[in-house]
Amino acid sequence: MAAKEDLYSKIIPRRNRQHRAGTVKHGSSLEILLSMGFPKARAQKALASTGGRSVQAACDWLFSHLDDPFLDDPLPREYVLYLRPTGPLAQKLNDFWQQSKQTCGKNKAHNIFPHITLCQFFVCEDSKADALCEALQTTVSSWKSKFPAPLPLELYISSNFIGLFVSDDCADVLKIFAADFAREALEKAEVRVEPHRKQLHVTLAYHFQAAHLPALEKLAHGIDVTLGCDWVAAIFSRDIRFANHETLQVLYPYLPQNDDELELLPGDFIFTSPAEQSNSSEGWTFGTSLGTGCSGLLPENYISKADECGTWVFHGSYSLLNSSSAICVGDGGLERKSHDENFLGDAASLTIICQPMQPLRLNAAPGPGKRCLFVCRHGERMDVVFGKYWLSQCFDAKGHYVRRNLNMLPSLPPRSGGYREYEKDAPITVLGCKQAKLVGQALLESNTVVDFIYCSPSLRCVQTAHNVLKGLKQENKGKIRVEPGLFEWTKWVSGSSLPAWIPPTELAAANLSVDTTYRPHLPASKLLPSETYETYISRSFHVTKEILSECNGKGNNVLIVAHASSLEACTRQLQGLTPQNAKDFVQVVRKIPYLGFCCCEELSDCGIWQLTDPPILPLTHGPTGGFNWRETLLQE
Repeated sequence: MAAKEDLYSKIIPRRNRQHRAGTVKHGSSLEILLSMGFPKARAQKALASTGGRSVQAACDWLFSHLDDPFLDDPLPREYVLYLRPTGPLAQKLNDFWQQSKQTCGKNKAHNIFPHITLCQFFVCEDSKADALCEALQTTVSSWKSKFPAPLPLELYISSNFIGLFVSDDCADVLKIFAADFAREALEKAEVRVEPHRKQLHVTLAYHFQAAHLPALEKLAHGIDVTLGCDWVAAIFSRDIRFANHETLQVLYPYLPQNDDELELLPGDFIFTSPAEQSNSSEGWTFGTSLGTGCSGLLPENYISKADECGTWVFHGSYSLLNSSSAICVGDGGLERKSHDENFLGDAASLTIICQPMQPLRLNAAPGPGKRCLFVCRHGERMDVVFGKYWLSQCFDAKGHYVRRNLNMLPSLPPRSGGYREYEKDAPITVLGCKQAKLVGQALLESNTVVDFIYCSPSLRCVQTAHNVLKGLKQENKGKIRVEPGLFEWTKWVSGSSLPAWIPPTELAAANLSVDTTYRPHLPASKLLPSETYETYISRSFHVTKEILSECNGKGNNVLIVAHASSLEACTRQLQGLTPQNAKDFVQVVRKIPYLGFCCCEELSDCGIWQLTDPPILPLTHGPTGGFNWRETLLQE
């Protein structure tokens, strides 16, 4: 078999791939698919991609992947062998997972269900999937009554890792078992498997904030490792093409409006890679659908990050302590071979796609007495919607504003330096105002009180904040504090000078709810053009802390209306996290849509802040092209 690196090297752009066919047999399910007229290679791929659950599942997969450019490609899948706990201990681990998410938020351990890794990921041809499961069954059968019961586990806690480790003598037994499986896999499926050589353990938490350690440690000590448990050896697989991709899940349906866009169905998964984003634009990403195998551009606010194992396929499992108990996936789908009710309960959760543990949604409304910082991006920009030449379209020779589209505001505030100042300081559109008002209305309906509202000096941010207050019905009560320190990274401003922002007094004269008595923490004169990334991040964090300190004891909730970058720059260090590098920062920022909204809640017991669910629903909107009735309806 080819080396793993060689297989990865075959993953090249889809349009350049040549269709090829495989030649091996898959059993009676394969025979049924062949009798239905499906090519052998496609039938084998469908069976492997659905875990051999049933002929119907394979048919459904084939019909949904008719346009998949990789459908006839012989690339194998990647497989892994895990030990999974069942019974009372499994329930305790599940409780820990849920409680740790609720208390401290998600950490890296939540990407994969509780398990002990027995081997590294390895590749296996589609035609050998059944043989691989047979290898596991043979190995387990030969190990009857050889496993320690219960499996001794010891809690280990460090500054950035919490786990349950298998004692050395028992770990050696499990490693011998893994080595036996590797030999069987080589003999029966011609697959090379590398047993896991590191310390065997169940990961409970890692890559978490240092301030969360006490809470996580307390929860971990609550796990009784002596509880009854049967361990099952289970085989899972994933698509080799997307091993290093980010996994996302579709939230809302989307019908393509252009040939290069991808149709979205709620519940489907999308794979994205930074290398594929070069042709995407703001608010859009390039991805591949798990459900269809097709690729294209899609709106980023229609998807959300999913767990790593959310797209894995389950192929089969066998009990290590009760060798007569097994769940096999084959011709008849799931086949029960034991009456052990505890084991049946766990096996029932192992479906074709390995469903990750569902996170507990935090209460929509912040906890009583807790302070919340809301950070919101501004609404839709005029210059983005109508292009950089909108000024020449909307201002006549005398500098008078002329509305050219219903999505343009009926009027704009006058500028002492002339209308050309709008080039670097554009307003929002009519839809941008309505978007902002929707956010305010949602806050009002959720009974969320905004005690203070701060915004960047950019006109688009001031207008957005004003319309949020309208939605809150506070435009005549609340006052916007214009804070230059909240302006975006100045490196992104074209030219050698910063925008000439409209002064607060002139904004107030234009009927915008601005506090003209507010004295900024960082005056506009202190901002430098083309500042370094480190300067921007430090500036944003410093100003945010000053704002929170200023409002402390005077109200619980602060709203910052600024830029896409503000959602990251104003909250990350507040959580005790170190700043990302500039490249990763940009990747995060480009995914934040207009009116992107986040909530950071103060943890009274830890003295730090953490991101939590906002009290309002997300706001989804899509791009629309301009409509010219003459060009469209008068075609000959």
